[in-house]
Amino acid sequence: MPETTRSRDSRGSLVLGIETSCDETGIGIVRGNELLANVIASSMDEHARYGGVVPEIAARAHLEALTPAIREALATAGVALDELDAIAVTSGPGLAGALMVGVGAAKALAVSLGKPLYAVNHLVGHVGADVLRHDPLVGEGALELPTIALLVSGGHTSLLLVRDLVSDVELLGETIDDAAGEAFDKVARLLGLPYPGGPEIDRAAATGDPAAYRFPRGLTAPKDLVRHRFDFSFSGLKTAVARTVEASRDAGIEPPVADVAASFREAVVDVLVTKALDACRELGVPRLLLGGGVIANRRLREVAAERCAAAGVTLRIPPLSLCTDNGAMIAALAAQLIAAGHAPSGLGFGADSTLPVTTIQA
Repeated sequence: MPETTRSRDSRGSLVLGIETSCDETGIGIVRGNELLANVIASSMDEHARYGGVVPEIAARAHLEALTPAIREALATAGVALDELDAIAVTSGPGLAGALMVGVGAAKALAVSLGKPLYAVNHLVGHVGADVLRHDPLVGEGALELPTIALLVSGGHTSLLLVRDLVSDVELLGETIDDAAGEAFDKVARLLGLPYPGGPEIDRAAATGDPAAYRFPRGLTAPKDLVRHRFDFSFSGLKTAVARTVEASRDAGIEPPVADVAASFREAVVDVLVTKALDACRELGVPRLLLGGGVIANRRLREVAAERCAAAGVTLRIPPLSLCTDNGAMIAALAAQLIAAGHAPSGLGFGADSTLPVTTIQA
């Protein structure tokens, strides 16, 4: 075997990952745990005029962005298509039409190149992104398992127990109504802030008083902890904010946007971190991993760091470029599956918009 091939193999499989679960076309290339390229083409601006993601527009944008994004990723990584060891794709959960675009492209690539295909779970991919942070051969900060994982995005708010990244992920709790990111978008609209709401709320809250309003913390009352200890609900919080804003405007007073935004953000962050640390304590797992686009929220990272340190829990947050939806995390999870000896998915799988988090590989 030539030295170059032996060196490449020793670092893991060279995998191209495709992510099209929502409004971002993500193409990533990894070699084992090494990130070579992470290209993201977002259609967010096209959705902004509607105040939220329109599935048909997202699917069309993926069709237009896929080929240029793949070419850019290959050029960035300095590899050719025929050098790839495998193709990986998000098979779910997500928007059905958007997923179909990625799945169709991945199958076409795999068949045309004669490469194995791995269909993986979008949510577990967010956890898998963390393996790209460090070199396990050096040992610095390697991901320790089991870990509690809190995934927070526009469409998902989930609390997981990850015993093994490629074979054992348990869903502890999830949102029973609005996801946290969705609540940010809806509250931003109430306050007259543009879409997407998360960054806008964060900016507005920077000068506000987080104690100006005591908004409700959903599913944290004693009666709720019996059935919904690790579940989330943000619908009541959104309604409370709406009533506060309406009452102020009915009185002829424009609500203090900064104070409302800061108080709303504090309520969301409080619930997320409290339930995550409760899971760490209850299950005896002193590790917490954060993932998903809402992790970009500055206050959430601050509070998580402060409270994890106080509780003796090790906190891990992937780089923000790997927190939002991206193809690198999909490629990374597939590389882990390959290293663990998992067989390819084949071509029989389809896009599954409700794929359960316990299904790591479709």
